[in-house]
Amino acid sequence: MPQAMQTGAPPSWSHAPIPARAGVGLKPEHYRDILETRPDIGWFEVHPENYMGAGGAPHHYLTRVRESYPISLHGVGLSIGSAGELDKRHLDRLKALISRYEPAQFSEHLAWSTHEGAYLNDLLPLPYTDETLSTVVRHIDEVQTYLGRRMLLENPSTYVAFSSSDMSEVEFLAAIAERSGCGLLLDVNNVYVSATNHGFDPKAYIDAFPVEHVGEIHLGGHAETTDDANAPLLIDAHDREVRDEVWQLYARTLARTGAAPTLIEWDNDVPDWATLFAEARLAETWIKARGSNHA
Repeated sequence: MPQAMQTGAPPSWSHAPIPARAGVGLKPEHYRDILETRPDIGWFEVHPENYMGAGGAPHHYLTRVRESYPISLHGVGLSIGSAGELDKRHLDRLKALISRYEPAQFSEHLAWSTHEGAYLNDLLPLPYTDETLSTVVRHIDEVQTYLGRRMLLENPSTYVAFSSSDMSEVEFLAAIAERSGCGLLLDVNNVYVSATNHGFDPKAYIDAFPVEHVGEIHLGGHAETTDDANAPLLIDAHDREVRDEVWQLYARTLARTGAAPTLIEWDNDVPDWATLFAEARLAETWIKARGSNHA
């Protein structure tokens, strides 16, 4: 039986940075497979919101995994783009978790998900304006100062665009990184999803992206449907293998970034460990083939 609580001083973790290898999201369905087989994988990523309790089975297994692998925290609850103030209690819990596990990286989404104290079950888009830019930079400054570390910010997958935007998404992200000193998490599947939904060229987006700020790359599967006008509509579902067209866009990305930590996101309809591990191994082959020959 797993112990009910982790208490006392944390183990002495390795302080090595996250490796430029493939990683996967750590899922409860795979705890035992990972601990029994000790797979040759670069790292694991977790949503900190799933580990903000004091103890129990989640911490038991995460502690054991952390003994052998670097981890990255990928938050979904800070609501960086909200017009309101950040939730101080959420920041407190996040800081405690970072102190407990000393993750190699922490990242969040360019989105908002709170309103007047209520949490919405979605990551909602923002208008790309000077006013929004100032708000996001102020919030990132607050987070980085409070946590005492640099964070990464992820480009979103979007389904609507604001007519009030006065700069492109790439320009907006570049300005955030320059003003706040944060890094960027480049989600290649999000680029492909948004490009299809809004009719822009995903290759041009990748070619313009400020890769000097990229600290991590994400890949995932998307679902295909149509909108009310019967036009293609992609959903960032995280429920299947990475599509061929996204692998090709990833190769283009690696040609600019070089080898970079790359996560396979598979959060819904979670497959068995062998299937997820095979996706990570495929990403590893792309890193080795393309990442060492970047421009």
